Amino acid sequence: MENSTVNYRKIFNDIIEKKYPHKKEICQPILDKPKLTVMDIDRLNKLIFEPNKEMKVANQKLKSYNEESILKILQYQKTYELNNTELAAHFKLSRNTVTKWKKLYPL
Repeated sequence: MENSTVNYRKIFNDIIEKKYPHKKEICQPILDKPKLTVMDIDRLNKLIFEPNKEMKVANQKLKSYNEESILKILQYQKTYELNNTELAAHFKLSRNTVTKWKKLYPL
């Protein structure tokens, strides 16, 4: 099986060009980054689609994080001296997820 990756940059550029050209200016700094992270993709989703409450809940359930993003989130916790509950609320995660990540990736 071939290892394929999703070209989020192209997807978001196409969406902005076809449906939301007025949002290009606010999204361009993120799209110009050399590498898009999970957090960048989440930010673009918020900037472009302005999801309603139901969409937010559905999108949150479908999120997945790579090791790099998890480590950045855990480093954020350390930098800003947040407890697990505060970190979970800030990134809209479950406290159980944060606890699991801290066991898997001790800093």
